[in-house]
Amino acid sequence: GLFGVPELSCPEGFQEAQDKALQESEQLVQKACSIPPGPETVMIFDQLSDSLCRVADLADFVKIAHPDFAFREAAEEACRSIGTVVEKLNTDVELCQSLRRLLADEIAMSSLDPETRRVAELFMFDFEISGIHLDEEKRKKAVNLNVRILDLCNEFLTGTHLPNKVDKHVLPEHIRYNFTAEGNYLQVAGLHADCPDDLVREAAYKIFLYPNAEQLGRLEELLTSRNNLAQLVGYDTFAHRALQGTMAKDPETVRQFLEKLSDQLSKRTQKDFEMMTKMKMKLNPQNSKLMPWDHPYYSGVLRAERYNIDPGLYCPFFSLGACMEGLNSLFSQLLGISLYAEQTQRGEVWSEDVRKLAVVHETEGLLGYIYCDFFQRPDKPHQDCHFTVRGGRLKENGEYQLPVVVLMLSLPHSTRGAPTLLSPGMMENLFHEMGHAMHSMLGRTRYQHVTGTRCATDFAEVPSILMEYFANDYRVVNQFARHYKTGQPLPKNMVSRLCESKKVCAAADMQLQVFYAALDQIYHGKHPLQKSTTEILKETQEKVYGLPYVPNTAWQLRFSHLVGYGAKYYSYLMSRAVASMVWKQCFAQDPFDRAMGERYRREMLAHGGGKEPILMVQGMLQKSPSVEDFVDALVSDLDQDFETFIMDS
Repeated sequence: GLFGVPELSCPEGFQEAQDKALQESEQLVQKACSIPPGPETVMIFDQLSDSLCRVADLADFVKIAHPDFAFREAAEEACRSIGTVVEKLNTDVELCQSLRRLLADEIAMSSLDPETRRVAELFMFDFEISGIHLDEEKRKKAVNLNVRILDLCNEFLTGTHLPNKVDKHVLPEHIRYNFTAEGNYLQVAGLHADCPDDLVREAAYKIFLYPNAEQLGRLEELLTSRNNLAQLVGYDTFAHRALQGTMAKDPETVRQFLEKLSDQLSKRTQKDFEMMTKMKMKLNPQNSKLMPWDHPYYSGVLRAERYNIDPGLYCPFFSLGACMEGLNSLFSQLLGISLYAEQTQRGEVWSEDVRKLAVVHETEGLLGYIYCDFFQRPDKPHQDCHFTVRGGRLKENGEYQLPVVVLMLSLPHSTRGAPTLLSPGMMENLFHEMGHAMHSMLGRTRYQHVTGTRCATDFAEVPSILMEYFANDYRVVNQFARHYKTGQPLPKNMVSRLCESKKVCAAADMQLQVFYAALDQIYHGKHPLQKSTTEILKETQEKVYGLPYVPNTAWQLRFSHLVGYGAKYYSYLMSRAVASMVWKQCFAQDPFDRAMGERYRREMLAHGGGKEPILMVQGMLQKSPSVEDFVDALVSDLDQDFETFIMDS
């Protein structure tokens, strides 16, 4: 069966696994309600969470990645029915009372260790955001709002990807071939950001971002429903609710962080825009005003012109085998961990090119498993991501339930003449996703509810972004980057050029991220919104980003992150700031420092989400960082490296 789960040897097995989990959860609910308050209460809640998550998490992955439609459909159904049960349990008054009795019992609470206390509070928080403390009528309203929000999220997400159609005669004949023809219509399915023809990018931008009334209605209803739910359960805004328990803690801190970062970036961003404008003037003298569809293209042109970093020059040095050896060597030196390929059983994997790795510590033994689903195949989603399939936890019999994760990438297959070769971007993504996997393996918590990457959103990206710093360090790359034919190492100046090229227009790129994060905060801030979502977009774009808003476009209707990262889009920037500080302070001097690796494991990875995120950061940096520290860390990363600059000159 899939992942070694015997029931899942066929799609129908999902029903069986789901029935088993629901039966188990009913018994656990009864048990939780009948025992006196104490540590066992938390243990039972965690078992309850585990029995449901073991099916739901696995199904979450299968529903998007399995090549067989019947499996995908069965998994989708399992997700839906378990989701409904979770919603019901979150509003089960009797179940909540059993936890409340524990939290109110001072003697019982004082006997709990900090991790158990935090897990108890996190479970209580789940009840409260579902409106458990309300009277029955309001509770029903909260459940209905939750269900409606889930549906709106799915509908909005689908709408963000749908192509727009336009009558082909609207476009000049010489650019029509760039778009898919359908009778008299042309389909525009994206922004064509890399196309060298300014007119194609302009047309794609104006057509793809043309507002769709239905999608606009969905977004407005989603934002209103989220706000209503947050207010119903006692928060000022949805952002206040979403930021509880995060590193930032509240919307005010996020606002300060984004404003200060924007101030620090503004001069550099202006400079970047001036460079792009000059380049546009050179290539297109008739029309040199810089527009939003120009930014990604001209920053790429500047990068290529200043540093010759054609991916084709780098790929031969980054065979998949060499990159995996590099990761193995790095983990072994830093953390005493090795990756071993393991034989899979029949039916355990969903595609024959999936590889299973055992993660083994030199003294502690087997820590868990990583399934590597690395290669392209038809119908496979193109995103690179990490999935928790089973969370780690201490079982009742004293054994540790080993974590199981999947890393999904979209790498090209090997050919007869060459192994799978990665571009520098793919190599960095591999390191990034492996950062998540190590967090899952080493976040060996007692409770599954806070295992590995089950932590605050603005902390979850720290271990993965930190790995990008290792991937961009010559001392690390030099250990594994070898030409697959000649065995020659990647020259140092090529690595330096690659790193410096990433700083070209990096301020403008970061400013764009600040704009997205600011927009997300306003949408999830005080309601009713002062203006329409499009007017807010226009105002925020001109104030925060600096390139003009284009009339009759509505970029927010393509902003898919509003679904999974509602009020938390800033997380990526804040995680990067923390990763940058950890790198500079702890690893920049020696990226293989074992003592630092152990400190990193002890302070940041080992707790999963079982400790407050800012306390983990303090433990690692041995000081409490301020908003200004975060901003300085991000801005100092933009500075050119003087040595490389001289070498290249």
